[in-house]
Amino acid sequence: MIELFTSPTPNGWKASITLEELGLEYTVRHIQMDKLEQKQDWYLKINPNGRIPTIIDHDNGDFAVFESGAIMIYLAEKVGALLPTDVKGRSLVIQWLMFQMGGVGPMMGQANVFFRYAPEKIPYAIERYQREVRRLLEVLDGQLEDNEYLAGDYSLADIANWSWVRGHKWSGVEIDGLDHLARWLEAVGARPAVQRGVDVPVPTDLEEMLRKADEATSKVAGILA
Repeated sequence: MIELFTSPTPNGWKASITLEELGLEYTVRHIQMDKLEQKQDWYLKINPNGRIPTIIDHDNGDFAVFESGAIMIYLAEKVGALLPTDVKGRSLVIQWLMFQMGGVGPMMGQANVFFRYAPEKIPYAIERYQREVRRLLEVLDGQLEDNEYLAGDYSLADIANWSWVRGHKWSGVEIDGLDHLARWLEAVGARPAVQRGVDVPVPTDLEEMLRKADEATSKVAGILA
């Protein structure tokens, strides 16, 4: 049995969607990040980095795996799905997985911080990260122009990138003109396992979150006007 320690974030969804797609049995421990549960000693023993997600494979000597991409690869290899076994096919999936981990995730994360959360709005920082997010989305759109999925067949690459790209509005970045990306977002989001995965550990309505965030921003702007 896999034990998943997670929270409702893009990296958390990467793990839960992968588990759902692979059909693995697992239990869930919701890590309360607002209470800094991920920094408690018991959690740091299984994830020294103090982040989510983490898994423990109780069928493999209670083996712990942290870092979302490493978790995805571990689970895919355990089952033998979502990651090709041939050298070229495997490399292609991992390339696009690393694209998300090294580019899409960090840049969208920074865009989120400066656009949504920073107490001081710094136009240069906001524009810099939003511009880079848009560039990365254009790269994905180009790859999807002649490919149904990022690395051939549906794979870890799609799960990882989709989990982040679905929140592009949270970063304040639109996908107008990126028709191939829009098609892919809808197709991946329609998969039953994906829909189940994004409800782990709790259902999260991104559109409702955006609406409330925009309302809060408007109220602050009205007060300061």
